[in-house]
Amino acid sequence: MLSTKHFQRAALPFAAASVILAGLLSACGSTDSAKAVPAPAPAPVAATTSAVAPAGAPQRQAPAKTQGWLEIYSGTAPTGTNAVQLAIANNNAVGQYVTATDRALYRFDNDTARPPKSNCAGACATTWPPLLVQRGQAVYAAGVDPQLVGFVERADGACQITIAGWPVYFFAKDQKAGDLLGQGVGGVWHAVTPTGGKAGVN
Repeated sequence: MLSTKHFQRAALPFAAASVILAGLLSACGSTDSAKAVPAPAPAPVAATTSAVAPAGAPQRQAPAKTQGWLEIYSGTAPTGTNAVQLAIANNNAVGQYVTATDRALYRFDNDTARPPKSNCAGACATTWPPLLVQRGQAVYAAGVDPQLVGFVERADGACQITIAGWPVYFFAKDQKAGDLLGQGVGGVWHAVTPTGGKAGVN
C-alpha cells in the first residue's frame, strides 16, 4: 500500500507545474523575452492555390510591428475590432500630442525609456491611470509611427502601452477631449508627442 508521504511527494511536481502555468497565463510578457520585431512580410501565394476570397470580402491588414503576442497596426481600427486606438490631437500651446479614447496621454520624467520601466504605482497610478492593453487586443496607431509603439510589463503584471519606450498615462482630472490639465504637473508630467517627446517643451 502506498503511504501518504508517497502521494505528497508525487503531488509536488504537479503543484509546481501548476504554479508555473498560472504565472505564464497571468504574466503580461516582459520586453526581454518578447522583443519587438518588424512584422514579417506575407508569404507569397503558391501558383497552385485554388482558394479565392469571396468578392467583397475584407482583406486582413498585416501588422506593422509585433512585440510578443501584441500586434500593432498603422491607421484606424476597423469597426468592431478589440483594440487600443492611438491618435493625435493639436493644441495651440503645446502642439501635437497623442490621445486614446480622445483623452490626452502623458509621460512621466521619473520613468525610463531605455529600458522601458514605469515608476508610477499605487496612489500615483490612481491619479495617473496607465494606458493598458490586454492579451487578445491589438493596438492601432493613427498619426503615430507603429514602430515606436510597444508595451512594458508593470510591477502588478499588467501591460502598459509605451511610445518610444516611454510608458503612457491618462490624467484623472481630464474629463473630455481637449483637456490638458496634467500638462506640466510637478514639472515632471507632460503630454506625450507622437515621437515620445514632451509636448510644449523645446
